[in-house]
Amino acid sequence: MKTIDRSSPIPIYHQLYELLKIKIENGEFTVGQYLPSETSLAKRYGVSRLTVRQALSKLVEDGLIEKHRGKGTKVKSRKNVENLMELRSFTEEAKESGHVPSSIVMQNTLVDTPFFVADKLNLPSKSKMILLKRLRLLDGVPYVIEWAYINPGVDTRLLNILEMDMSKASLYDYIKKTLEIKFEYAYETLEVGHASAEEARLLSIKTGDCVALRKRFTYTENGECIEYTQSIYRGDKYKFKIRKG
Repeated sequence: MKTIDRSSPIPIYHQLYELLKIKIENGEFTVGQYLPSETSLAKRYGVSRLTVRQALSKLVEDGLIEKHRGKGTKVKSRKNVENLMELRSFTEEAKESGHVPSSIVMQNTLVDTPFFVADKLNLPSKSKMILLKRLRLLDGVPYVIEWAYINPGVDTRLLNILEMDMSKASLYDYIKKTLEIKFEYAYETLEVGHASAEEARLLSIKTGDCVALRKRFTYTENGECIEYTQSIYRGDKYKFKIRKG
């Protein structure tokens, strides 16, 4: 669809919405760019300003644009979409979505196993795990704070992670491709929360902004839990999808 088809049963506002959506998705309107004014769009497509407002409202609902009082409507950066049906890494999902992933390592050390993890996995109270804490970025923008507790009891070669530059390396690539450890399944939970002052600082959002808290226990084909991960996602930058049935 390149023009408004007045003989079509599809409402004119929806046709305009589709036209503008295509321009945003193919990059004709880029992130941060303001769309033409309502008057300009109405004149360009031969429709009323009310029709333009309806189309723009639908784009706002989709999270593609945002309104700025006195300035107009601006194209928003798109949310990264992650498929919860597949056991994939942040790096894999990011590249699949067309983003450039990067990481800032805040901690990569051996720590006492957290009590709730030791209890869940029936590990000794004084056992050790690798804690890899990273700030995960897409295209240079912070999206996720991630705490990965890795169980070296599954394979002592996992201790090599302590000597690796995990700002560049993919944890799952190393485990699955280098060590040839196969993941079989994971248990995950998702809940909504609000960013603390420290979380907000790291994620470049405001204290109290909506975030998603994700927890995952990942198991190998031998039924051993190799990793517990806790992640905090920006609510304005991320969405999850799942297929049922």
